[in-house]
Amino acid sequence: MSDSAEKPRPRPRKRVDYGTGREALLNAAVRVVARGGLRKLTYRAVAEEAGVTHGLVVHHFGSRDALIEAALEHAVRTSASTSSLEPGTGDIADFAAGLADMVTREPAMQTFQYELMLESRRRPELLPQIRALYDEYFQATERELSRSLPEGTSPALTRLVFAALEGLVLHQLVLDEPDVTEAALKELRSLLTRQPGGAE
Repeated sequence: MSDSAEKPRPRPRKRVDYGTGREALLNAAVRVVARGGLRKLTYRAVAEEAGVTHGLVVHHFGSRDALIEAALEHAVRTSASTSSLEPGTGDIADFAAGLADMVTREPAMQTFQYELMLESRRRPELLPQIRALYDEYFQATERELSRSLPEGTSPALTRLVFAALEGLVLHQLVLDEPDVTEAALKELRSLLTRQPGGAE
């Protein structure tokens, strides 16, 4: 028998299709937390999800806390770029138009954010990043409402509208009813057009 026949072949690692390097590990961390909660976030779980050795996760992040914080920063950046809150058209009919599709397409990212929001009550050191996440959402909502409503918006109206959107995302994550989300969004847009100066 040849030497090659005697040596066991290494098991092929899972192919990573979710970015490269550090980003792939952050996406893997998001999926691990979304699937099993923060208590399931370990170096080994992230490594297995990403198809790498756990030593690579240690190399990039050094500690579990650093991994959590980096994943949360990643969520802030990703949410800012993929959010459907700000189409930029100024047409109220386009406001949050892709929300239901975003939840269907990226449930792990949305679930991860809710997990970390709740965790920030137990771990105040996460609160600054949670505030940064909310600020991204509030600002995008405010900008789009200012474009869409002739008299603009107010901080209170912005918070109210975003709270409605956030609730719809959570309901869709739990109940998986995108049609209900779409119907509620249609009603929300209708209510917004009834604001003083709103476009009918």
